[in-house]
Order: sequence, then C-alpha cells, then structure tokens
Amino acid sequence: MSAATGGRRRKRELPHEEHENHERWLVTYADMITLLMVLFIVLFAMSQVDQKKFNALKEGLAAGFGQSTDLLDGSQSLLDQPGTAPLGDFESETDTTPEEQVAIQAAISKHDLQKAQRESAEAESELKRLLEVLDRLMAALRAHGLEDDVRASIDDRGLVISLVSRHVTFEPNLATLSERGQSVLDVLAPVLRDLSDPIQLDGHTNQVKVKPKYYPTDWELSTARAVTVLRYLNEHGGVPGKRLSAAGYGHERPLVDPRMPDSQQINKRVDVVILTALPDETRDLLAEAAAARFPAGHVVGEEEG
Repeated sequence: MSAATGGRRRKRELPHEEHENHERWLVTYADMITLLMVLFIVLFAMSQVDQKKFNALKEGLAAGFGQSTDLLDGSQSLLDQPGTAPLGDFESETDTTPEEQVAIQAAISKHDLQKAQRESAEAESELKRLLEVLDRLMAALRAHGLEDDVRASIDDRGLVISLVSRHVTFEPNLATLSERGQSVLDVLAPVLRDLSDPIQLDGHTNQVKVKPKYYPTDWELSTARAVTVLRYLNEHGGVPGKRLSAAGYGHERPLVDPRMPDSQQINKRVDVVILTALPDETRDLLAEAAAARFPAGHVVGEEEG
C-alpha cells in the first residue's frame, strides 16, 4: 500500500460534521404552551366560588361595618355616572335566607355587646384601682394634717391630685415651692414612688390679668412651677425621672370658676396626674364612671363659695 493510498483512506474515515438543528425552537414553544395551559387551568379552578357562602360572608361584613351590601359587589358602579350623580339606594340579590341573616345580625350584636361590657368592666376596675391609690395618698396627708392642701378628681387622664394654694404652695410671681408645698410633696412622694404609672405635672396660674414679674408670660411661669414640682419629686422624693413629665397651661384651665371668691388662690396650682394605662377608646368610660360616682366633679376637697 502506497503512502498516497493510506492518506486517502484515513481522510475518508474522518467523522462527518453534524448539521445544525433549525427546529430546536419547537421545544421551547411547546414548553411555553404547556405552561400557559396549566396557568389557565389554575385560574379557572380559582374562579369557581361557592356563591351562597360568598353572599353570606358579604352580608355579614356589610352589616358589621354598617354599610350597604352593594359596596362589596364590585361589578357595578356606585354612581349612575361616576363623578356626577349622587349615591342612591341599591338592592342586592343574595342567596342568604332570612334565618341566616338574623343569625348573622345576632352574632354581630352579641360581639358588640360583649365588647362594650368588657370595656365597661375595664373602666370600673381602673376606677377602683385609682380610688385605692387615692385612699393611700389621703391617709398619708391626714396623718400630717395636710389633707386640705389638695383636691382630687378622676377624668379621662387618670387620677388628678391638685396642689391648691390655700396655704400658699407658691408665692406670687414665683415658681419656688413654699415650705408648706414641700411638706405636701414629702408626704406624697413615698406613695408615688411605689407606683408604676407615669406621672405628669401640670402647672397653672390664676386668671389675674397682670404680667408675671419675673417671666415673660403665664406660660413660662406655669411651666416653671410644674418643673419645680417634678424636680422635687425626683431629687428629694426618689420618684424615677423616666416616669415624670411636665407641662404648663398658663391661666387657660382654671380648677374653679374665676368669678368665685378666693378662686385665684385655688386656680394657682400644680396638678399631679397619675396617668391611666387604659386605651383611648376606654378612657371616656373611666371619666363617665367617675362622674356617675362623684357628680360634683371631685373626689375630695370642698368647692369654694
């Protein structure tokens, strides 16, 4: 065998190059069609709703929120011409029987009644607790003959102990506590220290229309008095500072009618407010319960006349 013949044979034995498959896209296309079919099957299955159960749920939700059931239909516009016609009355078709509607309404009414009873019980319990705190405070004050220096009330904020200035808690135009005022706070501090409630100190001035001598306005004077009491309770009484806050109200919130005799001495004061932890929707019930038990508006302290 010659070299030329051997070379031709080896050349014929080389594998042939594969042809490119121009129909490969059909595989991807088939996969996409299959996925779309699965998607539509799933969507179709999800669209099958038990109409009777849906209507019962719709009626219950609408009654609970005090709305017409048509607000849940979603297939009709609320207005004849949106943006131009007023909202009218609509009738909705429902498969809910009258008995089922009565049952739904009864369940909602029962839930609302239970909620109201629970909130009322919470308010009564908080009122009882605050009155027990007040008993402890008043017992301490009576032991030192200082019970006439305070007036107590309960409102939506909590228990309010007003340091009235019948015996001059603050000197005129000053935010410095008198010796009598310090004695009152010395008695209150141990009880306040043992509580866990936050305490707010609210400063007030009387309604005499005279510019304070050492402060620009009544706002600064009332705030300074509140801060003075705050610092005394913290620095001398040991009440934790994280539980204390201060606010000033000037002459805007008198305790008694400014036209009454001696009212100016009473309205010049600092209120020690033991803040309740009740939620906002229950605080009004606390004030109502206190007002029902104490129609005069205060728990201890006599009205000035």
